[in-house]
Amino acid sequence: MSFNEYASFDGLALGRMVRERKITPAELMDAAIARAEKHNAKLNAIVFKDYDRACAAARAHAAGDASFAGVPLLLKDIMGDCAGMPTRSACAFLPATPMLADSEVVARYKRAGFIPFAKTNAPELGIPPVTESRLYGPAHNPWNLERTTGGSSGGSAAAVAAGIVPVAHGNDGGGSIRIPAACCGLVGLKPTRGRISLAPNLGDILGGLVNEHVLTRSVRDSAAALDASAGPMPGDPYFPAPPVRPYLQEASTPPKRLRIAFSTWNPLGGAIHPDCIEATERAAKLCAELGHEVEEAAPQINYQMLAQLFETVYTAGVALSIEATRMLTGAEPTPDKFETFTWNLYERGRQVSAPQYLIAQALLQQAARQFAALFESHDLFLTPTLGQPPLRIGTIDFMSPATTLLDEKISNFAIPCPVYNITGQPAISLPLHWNREGLPIGTMFGARYGDEATLIQLAGQLEQAQPWIGRKPPVWD
Repeated sequence: MSFNEYASFDGLALGRMVRERKITPAELMDAAIARAEKHNAKLNAIVFKDYDRACAAARAHAAGDASFAGVPLLLKDIMGDCAGMPTRSACAFLPATPMLADSEVVARYKRAGFIPFAKTNAPELGIPPVTESRLYGPAHNPWNLERTTGGSSGGSAAAVAAGIVPVAHGNDGGGSIRIPAACCGLVGLKPTRGRISLAPNLGDILGGLVNEHVLTRSVRDSAAALDASAGPMPGDPYFPAPPVRPYLQEASTPPKRLRIAFSTWNPLGGAIHPDCIEATERAAKLCAELGHEVEEAAPQINYQMLAQLFETVYTAGVALSIEATRMLTGAEPTPDKFETFTWNLYERGRQVSAPQYLIAQALLQQAARQFAALFESHDLFLTPTLGQPPLRIGTIDFMSPATTLLDEKISNFAIPCPVYNITGQPAISLPLHWNREGLPIGTMFGARYGDEATLIQLAGQLEQAQPWIGRKPPVWD
């Protein structure tokens, strides 16, 4: 298999070829590392390499019947805990100490046949919606190297879009899978709260805001990866109903006639970019042409209040991350070890009292009920994934004291995404549109709690009706 042939297949196709002995895991790993070495100097997608251990694992790999037998995998430098690799969350305050054990989701990836070989770039502590940390430097978008990959799973998105791997790990606490998927022309599913366990070390993060999954080029890879990684562990705080059948089967199952609401308004009052409006309206038209019932509608909730509550919970989470590191390492946090943006959030989070935090959580849960009411009359809700096309790198200054989580440059960019973290409902970003500059513009569909199946069915139908996997960014070759 040639260098470019490897990159043209999705993960399931590569796994099948390994099972059929048409190629070996070692050859796949060689191809992945070759593409990483060719492209990473431009992309800065990979920030830690574990090539020797991965090559040894590939040589020793027994394919069996695993879906992703021998397929190379990249893990995000946030929560992607893998024995022998450090997890620093793109933060100089966190030590570069190799992990002693895999997290449950990484162990499940390995059982599915994946072979991790490196860690990917992220913003500091995963907070911003762009990947431009002081520790690692910015990740660059394969579609335009001057543009952001989005965040926080930006390095993973860049690597998948450039064909280094077909699948890469990510996580999503406010859009951090869907935002980079939109910026890099990928499929990005945020599963239902609790669908993928955070074991063994965590039950939830920020009251259930954070979810694990992957970024992919094909819908079926995302579905099969969810089959491989989903399911609770004993003691998990959330137990969504198990799927009726494998998610991979849903990817090739046409959906029933769906009732789809759509909206292109910015609930915080800012302007949605015309490219994002056009992408959403085209997606709505395509859904109607496929036989679905589509109408303009939106939930009636106070997004201004929601943003303030979200900031309260998020800043408390930043304080938690830093204080937990202090407890584990004995190191003292000081401003010079963080970006100014992060340090200010930490200081703000330390001032959040226990009653304030619990009140914020209660009001967020109340808003989640109001948002979920839309899904009593509709199956799905369609919006832009982002309020703007991929930003130019450097648009947001994280060393400026004036930059806050509610900065208009951040909120107007990422505003459509966090509501699904608040409600726990699943949502998926799909690459159905590219603008006149050749930049991908994502469209997002959200579903009822626990209903990834309908999202995957529609995504598979849209992928068949308007294929995107053949589109390749300029850095591909």
